Amino acid sequence: MTPSSNRGGAIGLAALLLAGGCGDDGPGAPGPLPPLVTGAIPAGFPARTAAARAPADNALTEARAQLGKRLFFDKRLSRTGEIACASCHHQEYAFADPDPVSRGVDGRLGQRNGPALVNLAWGESFFWDGRAATLEEQVGKPIENPDEMDLPLAEAVARVAADDVYVKAFKDAYGGPPGEESLRKAIASFLRSIVSADSPYDRHRRGDDTSFGDAERRGEALFLTERTGCFHCHPSGMLTNEGFFNNGTYLDGGDVGRQGITGRTGDLGKFKVPGLRNIAASAPYMHDGSLATLEEVVDHYDRGGLGHVSTDPQIDELGLSPDEKADLVAFLRSLSDRAFLDDPRYRP
Repeated sequence: MTPSSNRGGAIGLAALLLAGGCGDDGPGAPGPLPPLVTGAIPAGFPARTAAARAPADNALTEARAQLGKRLFFDKRLSRTGEIACASCHHQEYAFADPDPVSRGVDGRLGQRNGPALVNLAWGESFFWDGRAATLEEQVGKPIENPDEMDLPLAEAVARVAADDVYVKAFKDAYGGPPGEESLRKAIASFLRSIVSADSPYDRHRRGDDTSFGDAERRGEALFLTERTGCFHCHPSGMLTNEGFFNNGTYLDGGDVGRQGITGRTGDLGKFKVPGLRNIAASAPYMHDGSLATLEEVVDHYDRGGLGHVSTDPQIDELGLSPDEKADLVAFLRSLSDRAFLDDPRYRP
């Protein structure tokens, strides 16, 4: 949304916020979109919905998710009115950033690639270095970061509070006027509602192999063997152990990663293990966007990383054949959920 997104009348926008789409404007016009909050659970994930995993003080409701969605796309939450959360997290890229390193206000470069925002309701920590324990804590930091949106939360609240549609939506969702806490909770609610659960891999795990062929099966089998060891960090199902790992991308003088948070020597160059749903759509890869394709990622692990002494000992040369590499890439591509990447519910 643009800084003038409060134009056009409170009634129409309020309907959009609460219904999640447009009403029927005549014969052939689309009806309301399905709700953001559903019971979808990706195959192999813990059997609790996104709503069931929300904190007690921020229950996941449709009104809160729709309010958070509007905030996510609203450029008024940046100092210059030119950057929104969505500026670095694009749906067609699995809500990741296609640039190696994300850009903020005034073209300022950050330090890391904008990660995919998929299935975060099941996450245990956030950011590449894990410095946020909850989504509510996480969402405020990019708004205030001088290299990202560069706006104090108090000013973000003041801008939102000047919009009558927002005031009504906050009252409906949280029972009062906009505030720093409720703003963070609303955006966190939208992020929890972003669920991808219908990739060929999800369907394969549910017994439907229509779109999961021989190459994908060979790649999955190789992924789950000790020969590659991929499953140690990306276990079957969730495809992330939610841990931190030095995967061979660190070199002297580089981003210290998790060590910057914990201060522990053993955390040098460790970054959070990402989930792999829609990985084919979220290039470039690694915390610094240094690998452009899945083929480059497979080659990185095949050669045992960049060779720094801090690299985890599990990262070693694999000696994969060209056919084995191709099978691994085919498996990784099977994690793409086209319906999710094109879902109109997530559009502004």
